[in-house]
Amino acid sequence: MPSLTCLTILVYGIVFLPLGSACSAGQTDSKNVAVYLDSTAKPILFAAHQIRQTLEENGFIVAEKPLEQLSTNGDSIRIVLTVKDHPDTIRKLLDEGGNAVPDLKPQGYAIRLTDPNTYWAVGADLTGAIYAGLHIAETVQLEESLDKLVDISRNPSIARRGIKFNIPLDARTPSYDDTGDAAQNNYAEMWNFDFWKEFLDDLARYRYNTLTLWNPHPFPSIVKLPDYPDVALDDVYVTRLPVTAELHREWRIPEYWDIANMKLVKTISIDEKIEFWRRVMQYAKDRGIDMYFITWNVFVNGVGGKYDITNEQDNLKTIAYIRQCVRETLLTYPLLAGMGVTAGEYMQHRDGEFSKEKWLWKTYGMGVLDAKEKQPDRNIRFIHRHHQTGLDEIMREFGSKYPDTFDTGFKYARAHMYSSPKPLFAKSLIEAMKKHSMKCWWNIRNDDIFNFRWGDPDYARAFLSNLPPEELTAGYHMGSDGYVWGREFSSLEPESPRELEIKKHWYNFMLWGRFGYNLNLTNDFFVKVLNRRFPETDADALYQTWATASKIIPLVNRFHWNDWDYQWMVEGCFDQEEGFHTVRRFIKNPTMQGSCIMSVPEYVERYLAKKPMTGKTPPQVSAELRSYSETTLKAVANIRRQTSRISKRLHLTLNDTEAMAHLGNYYASKILGAVQLHLFETSKNKESQKSSVHHLLEAQKHWQNYASVASELYRPQLLARTRKLDWTEILEHVKKDVEIARDAAKQK
Repeated sequence: MPSLTCLTILVYGIVFLPLGSACSAGQTDSKNVAVYLDSTAKPILFAAHQIRQTLEENGFIVAEKPLEQLSTNGDSIRIVLTVKDHPDTIRKLLDEGGNAVPDLKPQGYAIRLTDPNTYWAVGADLTGAIYAGLHIAETVQLEESLDKLVDISRNPSIARRGIKFNIPLDARTPSYDDTGDAAQNNYAEMWNFDFWKEFLDDLARYRYNTLTLWNPHPFPSIVKLPDYPDVALDDVYVTRLPVTAELHREWRIPEYWDIANMKLVKTISIDEKIEFWRRVMQYAKDRGIDMYFITWNVFVNGVGGKYDITNEQDNLKTIAYIRQCVRETLLTYPLLAGMGVTAGEYMQHRDGEFSKEKWLWKTYGMGVLDAKEKQPDRNIRFIHRHHQTGLDEIMREFGSKYPDTFDTGFKYARAHMYSSPKPLFAKSLIEAMKKHSMKCWWNIRNDDIFNFRWGDPDYARAFLSNLPPEELTAGYHMGSDGYVWGREFSSLEPESPRELEIKKHWYNFMLWGRFGYNLNLTNDFFVKVLNRRFPETDADALYQTWATASKIIPLVNRFHWNDWDYQWMVEGCFDQEEGFHTVRRFIKNPTMQGSCIMSVPEYVERYLAKKPMTGKTPPQVSAELRSYSETTLKAVANIRRQTSRISKRLHLTLNDTEAMAHLGNYYASKILGAVQLHLFETSKNKESQKSSVHHLLEAQKHWQNYASVASELYRPQLLARTRKLDWTEILEHVKKDVEIARDAAKQK
């Protein structure tokens, strides 16, 4: 079998260096490669064209040929990209002595080899063919030859693997909360086709097949309505008003809607907007990705009071209007896979004809039925979130009426996916789902880590492995409410142009997508990936260092648990309403349900009473955090010392892990300070008070180290769901913890 150690192939969106300057002995000296494919199938072209590009960059002569011309004549190397239902190709595979392709699930694929020089990438469908082609390319990259390829079959571990993307379309049709710098810096980017091409290409490489776009009321920015022609919005505007934490959920501020307070950032007609999103959906489809719009209710952002439309739940004109929005959106975008709804945030608990579920059926449910009248063969998947409502109520209105696939959705780990790999919040919902034979989209919310590059394969694998079984799981979508994962804007060492967030956080996005497709990926695989991306350093050491640093924030969240994004921001130790979480908040705050971690009061009570401990104690949590942090800092120092020429991307990755380590040390000391302060105030032991001051002074030093590293990496930013993240300013609050402990002695 010839090895292709001379090749360069585009994988993970990165062009790697050639695998060798010349072919080794025993290899073919030919530069001819034939890639056989159905050139009319754009999903297959996605994989084939990347291979062609990189082969040609390395001096190979690549010919893309129709499958019908599949032949051994003149081809030194053959790569065949196909689907299983292409009978002539499969027959040719068998004629050449290849093993039969087994039954495959949708998106599955098989790799088959036939001597002397043919590699078959066979998909169960077009999406499976994409993944088969990427598998071949990836093997060449990670193994430096094709010799490691063997006959294999792959099926997805989880059928639908998605991204939750809160999309800021316009100041007049904002996403759920655009009062943060991430949204304000990405309005225009949402109308940049090059952004979506790059984003969707990476999603496909990481094996995501679903993109959900979340917006309370996107319709004026994406569709024209026959009975409401004046609602459609041309152009794209952003606000001129200062964006502050107090402007929370800006659609509640009357001045926000005044056009005099807006700035034009893109000139584009509504017809051009429609064409834009049709192109995006087609591009996504060609990457094996389904798209959805998901809304909150009742919102009529962008309507501006026209046609007597309001956000009142009993307004019949609003009901008629939104019903037409749904119908026309579905008819305008035939590639839209489905829609989703939320029974909130403006909805009221009412009885009778204007109850939440009756309202949602009259608008969204009937809107779908209207579209189905004109497109009866279309399957419109519907996601009704289990939020501010109940499954029994949902099923009473939708259960027997909805004509197509109908699922629910649930915040699987509340707002904190980086906490426990086995959260327990869905337990009661699962029982109700079984009763109604329902499946759920698990909403995996990252409102924890916005700045630092995270990467712990063991955690991601365990988390996705613990999702409910296939009969209960429709899929998952991962994303944030308080952040827009568009183009990064805060780096003080940016690329030019600035990177997409999915490029900056490539390892994080890759882990959650790749494990969603294949839960059996081993850690060795990721070491090889890191070796390719960071060839200048020891990949094993980097793997362990990155994974260790990435254990810090989940452990902090398990100890200091707060359900929702506005209640806790771990990178800044604050929330929306209370602000900085002082040492006293660390005393009274509960731990995560099911974490088996004791709270400070519970621990102190048992400690003083000399009772057995009932779980992991706060001092043990502190020691564990300290171990992760000190191990990380030593490892980062070793990598820097042993790496002669550190690339920019390794430099930034190491700095992020160092910042997380200092943050871990801060919380380790703060937890001990909280324990000792509560011991003092409970037992009046003066040594405990002194110990508390000591630990909080140590915490202050660790925060200074944290702020120093973080502030060299990123500029301060306003976070939509909480407050301004400025590590240097927060240091002043950190210092007050010491005063709290000192003042405790005076009060006693």
